[in-house]
Amino acid sequence: MTEPTHSALPDNTGGNGQLSLSTDAARQLATTTKTPPQMQEITSRWLLRLLPWVQCSGGVFRVNRRLTYTLGDGRITFSATGSEVRVIPAELTELPMLRGFDDMEVLEALAGRFTQREVEADEEIFAEGSEVNRLVLIAHGRVAKIGRGSYGDAQSLGVLADGDYLGEQTLVQGGRHEYTARAKTATTVLTLSRQDFEEIAGQAPGLREHIESWRTSGDRAQNDYGEAAIDMSAGHVGEAELPGTFVDYEQSPREYELSVAQTVLRVHSRVSDLYNQPMNQLDQQLRLTVEALRERQEQELINNKEFGLLHNADFSQRIRTRSGPPTPDDLDDLLAKVWKEPSFFLAHPQAIAAFGRECSKRGIYPQSSEVGGHRVPAWRGVPIFPCNKIPVSATRTTSFLLMRTGQENQGVVGLHQTGIPDEYQPSLSVRFMSINEKAVISYLVSAYYSAAVLVPDALGVLEDVELGHNG
Repeated sequence: MTEPTHSALPDNTGGNGQLSLSTDAARQLATTTKTPPQMQEITSRWLLRLLPWVQCSGGVFRVNRRLTYTLGDGRITFSATGSEVRVIPAELTELPMLRGFDDMEVLEALAGRFTQREVEADEEIFAEGSEVNRLVLIAHGRVAKIGRGSYGDAQSLGVLADGDYLGEQTLVQGGRHEYTARAKTATTVLTLSRQDFEEIAGQAPGLREHIESWRTSGDRAQNDYGEAAIDMSAGHVGEAELPGTFVDYEQSPREYELSVAQTVLRVHSRVSDLYNQPMNQLDQQLRLTVEALRERQEQELINNKEFGLLHNADFSQRIRTRSGPPTPDDLDDLLAKVWKEPSFFLAHPQAIAAFGRECSKRGIYPQSSEVGGHRVPAWRGVPIFPCNKIPVSATRTTSFLLMRTGQENQGVVGLHQTGIPDEYQPSLSVRFMSINEKAVISYLVSAYYSAAVLVPDALGVLEDVELGHNG
């Protein structure tokens, strides 16, 4: 009688060689380890952290200022049809001498007299010492103003670009150019000759009266910031008669109303009742919704046309880069605009990287700064914080912001109102709305905020920062 072979034993492996319970099967009885829901949209939101927030109890914040004369230093907009560029007639009122002039027929006549000119890179638009005989509007391109120093050496007086203009005051006052204007790139300009201007003014009594009024108003006593001067005497001896004075205020001060970002969060009652282990569904839904609202809040503080920082920077506080990319010289120029206790720079992460490349080219290695346990790059001791809400254009240009913050420093402040009903976070409320016939619970989530620039020199902007420059 023969012994049984192993092949005669029963096969308990199911024919696949498995000798124990599979992990796929075991997971049916195990509880997985979970993370809370993740969201890529969440950023550091440095602007919300760094702005001092002022309680706005009445929902409106009024900024009272000393009386300031309007200088008329805005930017001019153009329309383009193919390669033909025209100035929009109403935009001519951005010129100081035409500020407040509203005769559209005359403005259209002036706009029709402009002639288009294409200027090559490094070509002079006019030379220092030449007679002022035309107004120049820069439709597109970059123009450098070059003057002479005390010893005859060339000195940069700044860079102008789209929407800027040259020769606006001396066109009606006569004289000679005090600097040379040279195109740094291929540039499109529109020019109006002095002869054409005087011809139209001769046919329009209203324009002549407005120009004369503008000349007279230029004699009003002002300080370097355009504010009404406060008369005083200093350095006198004896019984000199002292001047009398008073500080005048703006008659119509700027008022900021709190803005709002809102959404309706909907959660089914069955989800809220049954699926709350190990994490509460309503809490997680609310957490991610609030994060998205705060991201939108920072977006609005930067880009809103009513109160956003990019749109509320004074024109006198906007400068252009010298050569395109953000160089140490450009950030120094920006610091010269906001020199009274600057708090921090704000820039797109790609702009910060571009600045780092320019520093490396020059063999400069800026020191970093520690803020709240974080190491961030800095320039001249002023930290540079990243903010992806600052837009990058299709041509890969962006902006650097520099600000002084705090109400006591006459700086930039955030506005909010705490203590609102159903407050979930400061100035953010979550309010139960309803349960509909489909058992869906609705919550109204609202965030209230705004921002104010207390005085113009608290905020500076470096514009047209090129990110893809290869020079």
